[in-house]
Amino acid sequence: MGGETRYEIHQNAYIKLILHALKHRTSAVNAVLLGRSTTAGVVEIVESVPLFHSQIGLLPPLEIALIMIEEYYGEKGLTIVGYFHANERYDDVELASVAKNTGDHISRYFPQAALLLLDNKKLEALPKGKHSSPVVQLYTKEASWKLVGSDGSNQLALKEPSANIVLLDYISSEKWKDIVDFDDHLDDISK
Repeated sequence: MGGETRYEIHQNAYIKLILHALKHRTSAVNAVLLGRSTTAGVVEIVESVPLFHSQIGLLPPLEIALIMIEEYYGEKGLTIVGYFHANERYDDVELASVAKNTGDHISRYFPQAALLLLDNKKLEALPKGKHSSPVVQLYTKEASWKLVGSDGSNQLALKEPSANIVLLDYISSEKWKDIVDFDDHLDDISK
């Protein structure tokens, strides 16, 4: 289903995902992707909401978060279009079962759902290389979740070409300290 679909992620949504992973470097983290599908066959990822950095597989907090997110962003014309996951270990490049299960749930309501997995090697190489491609891997679901782009195709693009330059600036100024996820919100409702 997702094989022909292209995905475009907006700068703020993208940067928030990466900063959330950097804030909790030794934990698995996740987030929900929000956006819309265009008539041109592009899934626009407009916003992201960082979810958890501890016990990301617990169903009750995830269900509560998804309900709140759907209500809030539904009023703004956005829907849940995917899921982001960053593994706990730097060298772990496998899509975790919690990511697949959450992605399965999302794809029931949005068949072109995207799963994004942080690629730590791309993130580490970012200051040394070109700044045009995202530091995440794209997975889409056909019969099962498959990595897209391993054949050289680029179905995931940054909406703003300067997003990685801005990301590097935010990393150097330690902006990840400002990121608040749903775990933080549950600990302190004022966040």
